[in-house]
Amino acid sequence: MKRNRLLYLSIFSSVLVILYMFFQWKLIDIITEFLMFPVLLLVFGFFIFITVLAIISLFKNKTWKPIVIQVITILLLFIVPFNQIILDIDFKLNKSERNQVVKMVENGELRPNISHNSSLLQLPKKYEHLSIGGGEIVVEKSGDGYNILFFTYRGILDNFSGFVYTPNDQKPSKNAFDGDFKAIDKMEKNWYFVGSY
Repeated sequence: MKRNRLLYLSIFSSVLVILYMFFQWKLIDIITEFLMFPVLLLVFGFFIFITVLAIISLFKNKTWKPIVIQVITILLLFIVPFNQIILDIDFKLNKSERNQVVKMVENGELRPNISHNSSLLQLPKKYEHLSIGGGEIVVEKSGDGYNILFFTYRGILDNFSGFVYTPNDQKPSKNAFDGDFKAIDKMEKNWYFVGSY
């Protein structure tokens, strides 16, 4: 019975780690960056504890299934690009709605509407899910059009990332949106992913 319990705990801890990797950015948006550290410690602490028990069980009881599950999970953590998968899914699922918002900004239906920042725009309730951290986007004039930033992560100060629409398909500058972009990756025509940290 104890061996089966360790196997179930091994499966549970591995599933917990994989779920954490897939949903960490949504969790940060819900519980804030400050409370994520205890969650991280809990999830990975439990995983490490079960891994140690699995190693002990391998040598003591010759039970190999729990350690195999843990090793496979560790390999997945190093091999699978979880962040890129989540970003690709987010971009594809919300692309048409983001394009609707872009058209509304270009047509003048939506304008920056936050008094303390002339480039911030609070999205209507229907579109708030398109930009993490409160449903706000950043709009900057660019020639005849607008560069528009939809947040995928809204950290502290200049620590943020998101999808940027550019009307002329020109790569955003390294310092656009008051950021210091370390990553600027083209998603498709007129759309880029940017990361400032």
